[in-house]
Amino acid sequence: MKVAVVKKYGAPEVLQFSDVATPTPKSNEVRIKIHATTVTSGDCRVRALNVPTGFGLMVRLVFGWSKPKQPILGTELAGVIVAIGSNVSKFKIGDVVFAFLDFSMGCYAEFRCMAEDAAIVLKPASLGFDEAAALSFSGTTVLDFFRRAKLVAGERVLINGALGAVGLAAVQLAKHVGAHVTGVCSSANVALVKSLGADHVIDYTISDFTKNNKTYDVIMDTVGNAPFSRCKPSLKTNGRMLMVFADLNDLLQVPWVALTSTKKVIAGPVTSRVEDLHFLASLAATGKYKSVIDRRYPFDQIVAAHRYVDTGRKVGNVIINVGGVT
Repeated sequence: MKVAVVKKYGAPEVLQFSDVATPTPKSNEVRIKIHATTVTSGDCRVRALNVPTGFGLMVRLVFGWSKPKQPILGTELAGVIVAIGSNVSKFKIGDVVFAFLDFSMGCYAEFRCMAEDAAIVLKPASLGFDEAAALSFSGTTVLDFFRRAKLVAGERVLINGALGAVGLAAVQLAKHVGAHVTGVCSSANVALVKSLGADHVIDYTISDFTKNNKTYDVIMDTVGNAPFSRCKPSLKTNGRMLMVFADLNDLLQVPWVALTSTKKVIAGPVTSRVEDLHFLASLAATGKYKSVIDRRYPFDQIVAAHRYVDTGRKVGNVIINVGGVT
């Protein structure tokens, strides 16, 4: 089968195609023919070893010192189960599914084997492969942060960076909870963010949300340019700061803020759950949650897809059509 591999950290051009044996599922595994995967900002950070300040050594120890231990990147997929192990009971050949592999990655490939108890869920019939492939990374990230923040209906939430995959997911999921949602984005994307449920949108090219005398119960920073020190005056008493892209200094502040303030900083690794995929699938099936697709690329143009994501200008998700269908 064809795979895209990274044999050293670097620019998008380090991605190379290779032919490897098609994997055989173990007794508890299924083999999925991948039709669509994604290029996320996380994929690009791993490829380039572009990590928040203070985490370089730690990330090398986890992902690999001079090159990724797992050379096949990609965390999300949608496809069809084409083979099953002898002990598999949850799925059958022909099931159409989407899945999230998180740190194990391996989706830049034509096939991927996964344990049946892993994060695999039947694809809603109303969704294409590309839409389903883009449900997991951003959706599970947001759900975990909102869970830790104990977000409830009626609270006022601000999403800084409401145009990326995580930001657009946050707008929709906060609105689903019943929060009053303010999105921060550029003028070109105001209409899109409003269409997904934002009650109010701030154009960051015109106004600085930290200087408008408005306060919020929850502020989620998805881009890394709004540290707690900047956002603190904009948080209500008992407000929570959610830092999706946090550096070491941000993490070190967490216990200090908890000791010295009524406010709270929430950062650190995300815990994904298969239940979250079921929840996202149910919302998507009824049109209450949408995967916004910016661009689609064929598998052989995955380098170009990485170049585009590296620009920081993507709106929503970038899809790789591995199987030639959407």
